[in-house]
Amino acid sequence: MPMLENHQLNHLVQILRHSVRSGSVVTTGPDYDATRRLWNGAANARPGVVVRCADPADARAAVLAARETGTPLSVRGGGHDWAGGALIDGGLTIDVSGLRQVTVDATAGVATVSAGATAADLAAAALPSGLTPVTGTAGSVGLAGLTLGGGYGPLSGRFGLALDNLLSAEVVLADGTVVIADAEEEPDLFWALRGGGGNFGLVTSMRVRLHRVPTLLSGLLVFPWTQAGTVLAGLSDVLAESPDELTVQHGVLAGPDGAPVVFISPTWSGDDAAAGERTLARVAALGTPLVSQVGPTTLPDMLSAIDAQFPVGRHVEIRTRSVPSLTAEVREALIHAGSTLTSPTSAVSVHSLHGAAQRMPATQTAFGNRDPHLMIEVIALWEPGDPRAAEHRAWAADVTRTLEPEALPGGYPNLLTAEETDQVAHAYGPNTERLLALKRRYDPENVFRATPLPGLSAAAGSEAGR
Repeated sequence: MPMLENHQLNHLVQILRHSVRSGSVVTTGPDYDATRRLWNGAANARPGVVVRCADPADARAAVLAARETGTPLSVRGGGHDWAGGALIDGGLTIDVSGLRQVTVDATAGVATVSAGATAADLAAAALPSGLTPVTGTAGSVGLAGLTLGGGYGPLSGRFGLALDNLLSAEVVLADGTVVIADAEEEPDLFWALRGGGGNFGLVTSMRVRLHRVPTLLSGLLVFPWTQAGTVLAGLSDVLAESPDELTVQHGVLAGPDGAPVVFISPTWSGDDAAAGERTLARVAALGTPLVSQVGPTTLPDMLSAIDAQFPVGRHVEIRTRSVPSLTAEVREALIHAGSTLTSPTSAVSVHSLHGAAQRMPATQTAFGNRDPHLMIEVIALWEPGDPRAAEHRAWAADVTRTLEPEALPGGYPNLLTAEETDQVAHAYGPNTERLLALKRRYDPENVFRATPLPGLSAAAGSEAGR
């Protein structure tokens, strides 16, 4: 998208500086640069103007200004959308990352979370009350974007996806109207928000369900590459028999010496600690691990470990495929991925949808795939300035092609780009027609473009916020 003409930009800035009461309106300088720093260091879009919101009223004022001037907008929350959709070249970026308040009602088991709060913010706020939220695997991810798009995580087997734990949302619609969406008020919008992403309005706060998890066992198991076939075959049996209380993330990455290894990160969230210890011991016995660090933990510690592994600023290319199970063909594809790694920081991470997440009826939320499956992230990562960047991107594309014959139609919307039209077309399964009808109802001019919707461009849209 071309940059705004100077007179258009000046007009927009004048409107914003008159209407934004608490936050700041910037076009250059340190605050502008801070907004542009995203998890993917390769993202380099330059908004024409940034509104750094200090309260929800600032966000509404920015939406109204964009509507009045016809300026395309994006929403910047956690900044974790790998494709850089949090920023919009030449348009208006609404930065809600400063709105990080979290209030916990321990009696009700509910947290109220502001638009810019991260998974780590929520986990830390809930911990003193002995409560645990359902999040993804990384702490620095914006909770709103993660939840609206799905939210696979270590507690999904027992409590569902992050979106299944959304109780209500306060939303600024494209015309500036502020509504509460829940099961009673605006139920259609509430349905669409749970899986349809931030494509229907700007969510300024959410209420999410918390859980009492007296026993949380998790950690990391790392197996040598020579055992990859045996370990993955055994893991296939474990996954097929997993109770709700066990959710397993696994995949391949490079070890300290650069050679590939298999990693398994099992999480037990059941009340019976002894049963959890036996279950995790079975996983550890799939081979002879090089690293075995599994035991009692907390969700904040789990999230921070992932953040340390995937820090802000590296260059990123992510592809995704979903497969029904860890078949022999999928295992071979994972082994191929590890054997052809081009960067010591790249990885393939496999997330499981089973248990409570599987039992949610497919049409009860907009999320498209409730059949048991494995969501595979192919994550190419490299340091800025690496001359082999093209090779790392090619590796991700090659691994994705290798998985394609085993893949289900569609893919995980929080990780897809608009260019992946074949996957986008099937990403919402039986919910596609209803979702697009609600898009036309709530945002007919396609102002909010967070994640790709079938037949609609997500280019220059708002943040997916994984």
